[in-house]
Amino acid sequence: MRLTQSMCTIAECAPGSEGCPAARPRLVKIAVVGGSGVGKTALVVRFLTRRFIGDYERNAGNLYSRHIQIDGEVLAIQVQDTPGVQIHEHSLDCNEQLNRCIRWADALVIVFSITDYKSYELLSHLYHHVRQMHPGNAVPVVIVANKADLLHIKEVEPQHGLQLANMLGCAFYEVSVSENYNDVFNAFHVLCKEVSKQQTASTPERRRTSLIPRPKSPNMQDLKRRFKQALSAKVRTVTSV
Repeated sequence: MRLTQSMCTIAECAPGSEGCPAARPRLVKIAVVGGSGVGKTALVVRFLTRRFIGDYERNAGNLYSRHIQIDGEVLAIQVQDTPGVQIHEHSLDCNEQLNRCIRWADALVIVFSITDYKSYELLSHLYHHVRQMHPGNAVPVVIVANKADLLHIKEVEPQHGLQLANMLGCAFYEVSVSENYNDVFNAFHVLCKEVSKQQTASTPERRRTSLIPRPKSPNMQDLKRRFKQALSAKVRTVTSV
């Protein structure tokens, strides 16, 4: 099945199929984190399949994989869904499974629901926890405010999420997973582009490093010098005879 997005090219495909190269595609790993019940799983499935499914079983932290074409480049997208996070005694209750997911990721989506103020309160804690898990690494982060269609029961004003995202230096998207695919796509598209840019920028450096010749072993150089000396001496002896 092939999916096409009007704003940018996005397609679900397998390597070697028509329009998708057989070469190994660039790998982009994204973790989706946030409080319980904010729609993380629905967000992931919506992005990868365009489908919306309203009810899910309790999140066990599934890993979703797809080959997707974005802006003409095939990417191997891996999206790690994670169980809901809570605040316990003014600090995040993060288990080792969540920490491994955060360290594994090239980029992160932090999700909250506009109908749940407690999920909004998690944002700053989660963002700083991500930075602690990636010290010295500017891993891209997008903040997503979900359930934008439920304005009649909202507990968080949209501008509050935007203001916090600006303060933290993150991109911000207000989406309705159930009603609008384009906004969901745009949030992930920004992350994929940023990760691809970072990977492209680091590739030449790795290539230059690999082209630097290794220093020759002093022992090998000494053996070569001795071999040449012995060969020269043998030639002189034969000449004199």
